[in-house]
Amino acid sequence: QVQLVESGGGLVLPGGPLRLYCVASGTIFDVNNMTWYRQVPGKERELVATITSSGSTNYAGSVKGRFTISRNNANKKTVNLQMNSLRPEDTAAYYCNANLWAGGERSYRDYWGQGTQVTVSS
Repeated sequence: QVQLVESGGGLVLPGGPLRLYCVASGTIFDVNNMTWYRQVPGKERELVATITSSGSTNYAGSVKGRFTISRNNANKKTVNLQMNSLRPEDTAAYYCNANLWAGGERSYRDYWGQGTQVTVSS
C-alpha cells in the first residue's frame, strides 16, 4: 500500500525559513509529477509548487522567488519544499501529492499525504 508522509511543518516567525519533506513508500514502479498544495479552512486547496520526473518546476505566483521545490534524483520518491521569507498569509495545511504507478494498479494515479501544518506568526 502506497503512503505519502509529510513532515517539517510547525510555527515560524515572519521572514523565517521552513523546510517540508514528503516521502512516498510502498510498492512503486514509477513516479511522475510531485506537487505541494496548501489549504486554509474555508478555501479551496491551491497548488504551491510542482516538479516533474525530469526536474522541471512550476510555482504559484505568490511563492515564486521564495519557495524552492526539489526531489531526490536517485529514487524520485522524495520531494522537499524549502520555504524562505515566510509571510503570515503562507499559513496553511500543506499537502504532498504524487502521480505514480503503484503495485496492483493498472495505471498512474494521484496519491495524497495527510498534510502538515505551517503557521507563520509572531
